Amino acid sequence: MIELESWAEEKQSAYLYRVVSDAESGTPRQVLFLELATAADRQAGIWEQALAAKGMAVPASFHPDLRARLVAALVRKLGPRRLRAVLAAMKVRGMSLYSKTDPGHGSGAAMEKEDQRHRAINSGGSLRAAVFGANDGLVSNASLILGVAGAAPDSGMILLSGVAGLLAGAFSMAAGEYVSVRSQREMYEYQIGLERDELEQYPAEEAAELALIFQGRGMDAEEARSLADRLIADPDKALDTLAREELGLNPDELGSPWEAALSSFAAFSAGALVPLLPFFFSVGQSGLLAAVSLTALALFGIGSAISLFTGRHALLGGLRMLAIGSAAGAATYFIGKVLGVAIS
Repeated sequence: MIELESWAEEKQSAYLYRVVSDAESGTPRQVLFLELATAADRQAGIWEQALAAKGMAVPASFHPDLRARLVAALVRKLGPRRLRAVLAAMKVRGMSLYSKTDPGHGSGAAMEKEDQRHRAINSGGSLRAAVFGANDGLVSNASLILGVAGAAPDSGMILLSGVAGLLAGAFSMAAGEYVSVRSQREMYEYQIGLERDELEQYPAEEAAELALIFQGRGMDAEEARSLADRLIADPDKALDTLAREELGLNPDELGSPWEAALSSFAAFSAGALVPLLPFFFSVGQSGLLAAVSLTALALFGIGSAISLFTGRHALLGGLRMLAIGSAAGAATYFIGKVLGVAIS
């Protein structure tokens, strides 16, 4: 029964708003979340009227379920900022207040500028994920190969272990990335779908909520209400703005799970292939030396590339990654050596 479910969701939101408000005691956000709680109660009242119109009984009171009580306890313990993703998933609006986005970014040129910024972040995020994925593949497979080489310096065994490590790691990374992006996408789609339904059901109340959030960001009350009314008048822009401002979600981040999985598989495989390549052409000690040399060069290159995201000097980043990878490889080699001697 959609009316009863919607009533329960609004009452749950009101309950959690008050918990967040208590956690924000003494800050300007305290009043904002109290007002949002009142707005959620008003929206619950709309669903009560819909239930009454159908001759259905309206619940006498609302009792939060176990999940809501658990989230409330975590908010009291950790604060709403750390729980903002969980709160957004539970239909608590205003989580964008905990981001660094400027107030009123949803209008005109500001909205266009914000969209460009999000595209740049998404593009940079894909490059960052590729670099770190390749680094994971490189370090993990190089360590595996060196560990096997220390235990049993047989080229066939090393090659077989390296291929197995590449495939196992790449499929594991791809599966994990698929589940992660799929789950995030489902949450985004569900929350945006709720916003779309509410925008159709009670646009005035949604505009009031949005105006409260703009005020919480420092805008004048009249200006905030005017901006919210203009945005709500355009359904497409309204939905985008509500997702960003009320939920703290970015609709542009609804990526493809399959694309993410394939990208992760490819990045990990590319890194894992580096220490494995020499064993396709060389055997024995020469293959191992070539693998170590290639891995060292790749580690330095990836460390230098990572400096693009950390702001560190490229040389220092490369040397640091080389040192970390060398330590991991040396440790697994000597562990393999010890185990090989013990087993034999």
